Amino acid sequence: MDRGVSTITATIAPTADGWRLDRALAEAVPTLSRERLKVLINAGQVTQDGAAVRDPSRKSRAGEAYAVAVPAPAPAHNEAQDIPLVVAYEDEHLIVVDKPAGLVVHPAAGNLDGTLVNALLHHCGGSLSGIGGVARPGIVHRIDKDTSGLMVAAKTDRAHEGLAKQFAAHTIDRRYRAIVNGRPVPAAGSVDAPLARSAANRKKVAVVAGGKRAVTHYALLQPLREAALVECRLETGRTHQVRVHMASLGHALLGDPVYGRTKQAHRGVIETLGFRRQALHAARLGFIHPITGATLSFDSAMPRDMQELFSHLVV
Repeated sequence: MDRGVSTITATIAPTADGWRLDRALAEAVPTLSRERLKVLINAGQVTQDGAAVRDPSRKSRAGEAYAVAVPAPAPAHNEAQDIPLVVAYEDEHLIVVDKPAGLVVHPAAGNLDGTLVNALLHHCGGSLSGIGGVARPGIVHRIDKDTSGLMVAAKTDRAHEGLAKQFAAHTIDRRYRAIVNGRPVPAAGSVDAPLARSAANRKKVAVVAGGKRAVTHYALLQPLREAALVECRLETGRTHQVRVHMASLGHALLGDPVYGRTKQAHRGVIETLGFRRQALHAARLGFIHPITGATLSFDSAMPRDMQELFSHLVV
């Protein structure tokens, strides 16, 4: 750490051999987006053996080590907002929150405030890791706006880096509860299918050869009326992973406006309850505390709207 600059050492993975440097570094440092890394590379903030590398399209090689200098964020334009938070755990290094459905994680076009970041800035008094940049202070990972459940945010850069390494190593215990169409056969299994932005619709994610490896392990918890409650354990954490993987099996999530279609058997219940989101809840989050080394695990019950949907579908 030097004058507010955090230096992250990134090693190119064997699976990223031959990739563009910005893409390979995004794989190695999941806390930084590819676009942000491209800016850092162009600004001379990425070095190899002390020499700046300024070409984002440069081909990477497995095993190469790069130093990524991340400047301290400029004064955040995000406003601290008094938005209620359900806090599952908090100390001076990190905070675990139970996010409600409908809350966007960080500001972006169309959602400039009223986000989890605004709430965290108020709750934590501005004490959040700067690695995520101005728009995403403290944010180590995300869950979709209309997905509820557990998330961890970092208050310090050291905690952020430690958590990011665990996410990159796929050692974080992340389990989701989902209500899906139909009943999966077999009742338990794994989906190992690469994901990338859909060429037909850039707002959607699809199973794409050559995409990022994505692995979801699922298990049937309870059969329902032409539906099922399943647990999905993430080995990787790609955008829309559970939603796309379950849809690829023919078992899209109930209420999913992007990857699913409401069956006639469920239409009445969905309309009666006014259920307007994908039936997905981040129910468990477990990790090693990046500073103390303690094993932490948190569970969250399904929120009321999903519980009501479940109850109406019980056979």
